[in-house]
Amino acid sequence: MSRSGYTLPVFACAAAVAALHWLHDRKPLTSASIDLIEPSQIAEIPIEQVAGLSENTALAIARSDPGDNLDLTKNTPIWALVEWREAGELIIIKGGEGIGRQMNADDKPAIYAYAQRLLKENLQRMLALGEKITVTIILPEGRSLGVRTSNSAFGVVEGLSLLGTTGISQPLSTPDQLAVFRAELQNKASRFESLVFCIGENGLDLARQLGINPEQLVKTANWLGPMLVEADVLGVKEILLFGYHGKLMKLAGGIFHTHHYLADGRREILAAHCAIAGLKLPDIQAVFNSATAEAGLKYLRLLDASTGSDWVNQVYTAIAETIDIRSQEYIQSHSERRTGVTVCGSILFDRDRKIIVKSKTAGLLMGKLC
Repeated sequence: MSRSGYTLPVFACAAAVAALHWLHDRKPLTSASIDLIEPSQIAEIPIEQVAGLSENTALAIARSDPGDNLDLTKNTPIWALVEWREAGELIIIKGGEGIGRQMNADDKPAIYAYAQRLLKENLQRMLALGEKITVTIILPEGRSLGVRTSNSAFGVVEGLSLLGTTGISQPLSTPDQLAVFRAELQNKASRFESLVFCIGENGLDLARQLGINPEQLVKTANWLGPMLVEADVLGVKEILLFGYHGKLMKLAGGIFHTHHYLADGRREILAAHCAIAGLKLPDIQAVFNSATAEAGLKYLRLLDASTGSDWVNQVYTAIAETIDIRSQEYIQSHSERRTGVTVCGSILFDRDRKIIVKSKTAGLLMGKLC
């Protein structure tokens, strides 16, 4: 049985709680009790070190433990610097060294909604009337780890994100985690005929922003194939596949487990659709030789801007329609019902969380979901 752990915001919060405790009591904590909020439970997080830097400032250190998840942040230290303030907001949260900057959000620190809420709700309970603090989260290894993640594909640079919608970190690539996803799918399939599959947190977050009912969102991680078949068996009539183009386009190539350790064909898929659309050979070669799917998309956008053409729309519309077709073929070939009853539509977005294209079926599904 794989072991779950906690997401990065939980350890940042634990360090902040320990630092604030030192400012109040001048005593170090060996562990901090954190209300995870999502889910509603208390986690005991070990604290490695606490130090008072001055009468008004304290620093505490926790260490990331995401369980058996394949996570680069495993064992990385998380520091929280807490300082008393006299004026302004009750709690100000800042990103220090190793916390990424959001290039598409005025360089704001990549400390997202759940992390903000977790920190503020846990710390606010500890503040006496009139007390105000500034909390600076520091990831000493964040800058070096950040270049090994896909953060830059979503406009986050110079560090890691405090991203997530829950405090629990499940092993996303293990069979045990697939069982968890299937259980969630079974629950939601019993209540809704239409569901939205999101590979990761970016898709979940964007889908909510677009007004899709959160109860109809299902996280799949990389297990898209088994989840599609399960949905068909459960009688789900419509599935909207909602994902980052660099992940979701793999389905157009028949790759239904999208972890890059197992298979990758993004540049081949993108270049093939460019060829089918009629791009010239030098442009096809440039797309094929792009380092990432995002770089390939950027090349097509620059080509459109310089020539007044519409290659992005043509190429990505074809990719989206192919995803729909191959998804239903996959269901039909793997489902015991052999009917392929479930209808699939796909929406692809870029690193700025801007929608590139909706398939025809996805446009119809969005009209029902929003």
